Parts: sequence; C-alpha cells; structure tokens
Amino acid sequence: MQKKILLFALALIITSTLQVKAQNDKQVSTYKRWFIGSTLLLFGNLDKTNNPEYVQLNVGYRITPKDVVQFRFKRSIYAWPLGIPFGPSFDAPGLNYPGRARILAPQIGYQRFWWKGVYTSLYALNAFEKYMDENNKKIGNGYTLYLDFYLGYQFKFFKDRFFFEPAIGISYWPVRTNVPASFKAVEQKWPNHFIQPGLDFGFKF
Repeated sequence: MQKKILLFALALIITSTLQVKAQNDKQVSTYKRWFIGSTLLLFGNLDKTNNPEYVQLNVGYRITPKDVVQFRFKRSIYAWPLGIPFGPSFDAPGLNYPGRARILAPQIGYQRFWWKGVYTSLYALNAFEKYMDENNKKIGNGYTLYLDFYLGYQFKFFKDRFFFEPAIGISYWPVRTNVPASFKAVEQKWPNHFIQPGLDFGFKF
C-alpha cells in the first residue's frame, strides 16, 4: 500500500509541474493570511492490513508573504517500528510490534519561502502515546518529541485560493520515553530518523 501511495504522489507532483503555474515572483499586498488544510497521506487509510486511522488538520497564518507559522494536529495508530524505511521490511512478517500504539500529537512549525514557491519548514511534534498489546489491552503511556524538516515547493490553484505542497522531509525523534520493553526490543535495530514525503494541501482565506 505504501508503494501505491508513493507512486500516486509522484504522478501528482509531475502533473502539477506540467499543468499549474507556480507561485508568482511578485508578492502582492493583498495576500491571504490564513489557511486550513490537510495531507494526501490520508490515502494511507485505505490500507486494510494496518490501517493507521490517520487524521491531520493544518491551520496556518502568514506573518509576511514569505514567513508562515502553522499549527497541526495529528492522530494515528501504528504497529511498526518508527525508523523502519519504506520497502520490503516495512510491514514484513515478524518485524511489527507485538501490539500497536496510538498517537495524539499537537504540532507547531515555521515555514519560510525562499524563491518563488520553494520553501523549507521545521516542525516540533509532541506525540502523546498509548500502547496496547496484541489483545488490545493498554500496557502503558509514553511521549515522543519529533522534529520534522522539509524542503518543498508550493503550487497555487484558482487565483491562489488553493495550494499543494509536495516535499521531501526527514523526521527525527531525540526524545522518546516509556516505550514498553516488548516494543523497544523490536525497534532497537532501526534508526531514530525516517525519510518521508510531504503532501500537504490547503485553502487560503
């Protein structure tokens, strides 16, 4: 399922570059300050094997035409080690957790536009986690601090009302506490970072 999502994202990015006019060189004084949005990663919820039940809501405010602050809220369920990369190991038999974890995560970030639609962004995500065993019984609570870095490009649609932001990013978690021993035994062979796509979209007002 992850391969399908990545192929879909790649096709969408290519289509966007061919059909959509990117952000204008000149910034106008009437730029729209607020926006709301989400992510195309929601399509991952179509996975029947390990449905992440992923939810993401983005709310942002443009301080200037080039500087944006953003608040995100994420919710998801995962059953695989965080650092495991996309590929044959992802969701492979014997490599998942002996149970699952649920994340409720408020996130705050800063986005900077450098040239046309090119941007970089940094987000700090506070993940409050509940761990369940294979019988869906709670076995503990934990906390993980994620730092997400992105490099991407914003495409604008319909007179700058809508946007799509394909990006490549890396997520790094320097703080991770109270992970159950059975979960830690599975994830200790993997790194504490993960390369991931960014596929945010939104509506400006």
